[in-house]
Amino acid sequence: MKMMRALCAVALAGLAFTASASAATEGWLDDYDKALAQAKAEKKLLFVLFTASDTKACMKQATEVFAPQQFKDYAAKNLVLLEVDFPRKNEKSSAERARNTDLNARFGGRGFPVIVLLDSDEKEQTRFVGYGGGGAKDMIAKLELFRK
Repeated sequence: MKMMRALCAVALAGLAFTASASAATEGWLDDYDKALAQAKAEKKLLFVLFTASDTKACMKQATEVFAPQQFKDYAAKNLVLLEVDFPRKNEKSSAERARNTDLNARFGGRGFPVIVLLDSDEKEQTRFVGYGGGGAKDMIAKLELFRK
């Protein structure tokens, strides 16, 4: 009986880890050209997240910033979300890795996470390097400074 409980606990922990690691993918695009076209059409800012989704800092950011409904609601009204992912377990195809590497060379940085906010003309409005906490409310307050 104890063994069964332990197995169930491990399975539930695994599900929670998987959910937090992929929290950023819901509602996010992974194609830069499509995201930019959508930002232009909808007159929204392009929010580009450079992440290594299976690292502690990126998972924490996904859980605290991107998963809460407050951020999802804000993003739906004001942003086009683009995720450029570099998982350590390398689950991407060679074409995806090449595309992501090119975007990282153009806009990203050396570490993860990095957020780059672009207008529809591809002009950088701001960037946030690393994740120091603050959650969804803090991120929304920062983003509001750049909305027109």
